[in-house]
Amino acid sequence: MIAAAGLRLVNRLLGAERWASARLAPFAGQVARIEYRNWSVAVVVDAAGLLTEAANDAIPLVTLRLPDDAPARLLGDRESLFGAARISGSAEFAEALAFVARNLRWDIEDDLAQLLGASPFADIAARRLLAAGRQFGAWQRDAAQRGARNLSEYLLFERPTISTREDLRAFCSDVDQLRDDCARLEKRLQRIELTRSLRR
Repeated sequence: MIAAAGLRLVNRLLGAERWASARLAPFAGQVARIEYRNWSVAVVVDAAGLLTEAANDAIPLVTLRLPDDAPARLLGDRESLFGAARISGSAEFAEALAFVARNLRWDIEDDLAQLLGASPFADIAARRLLAAGRQFGAWQRDAAQRGARNLSEYLLFERPTISTREDLRAFCSDVDQLRDDCARLEKRLQRIELTRSLRR
């Protein structure tokens, strides 16, 4: 149901932007699988460059794995969404899909206003809802970054489980020094052994 609603929206945007459907039309019949967490849907490009749901057993030419924070990125920073996605499969088809996804413009505010009805305040309400969604997305990203920073500090300092770069550099330097010292010691021992054998 969610996939069908999403496809309707995408096809409406593709229909409004003729360049986008024209970019996908050469890949008619090709299947792409979109994955997000435990959910996935396979879509096939039709002759008009629009997308329809493919059969579950269809073999995808391209697989697109969205990051876990995809909804927040979609609202707050759409450009980063596809940069964070993992894409595998046909390079040409993947590039066409990524280009369309990056450049396809969705006027979310206008769609929200239409959804809210014909009220003169619909535009204002849509703008505020969208701003709240963006703030929520930014808050989620900020919370995730702070959590990761706190975890790394805990693992570095409170309960040393991982090493800092400085510690690793110092360790590598000590290993290099030890190797050089061992090489010098080995040469001295060889010289001592040579001197003893000459005295005999």
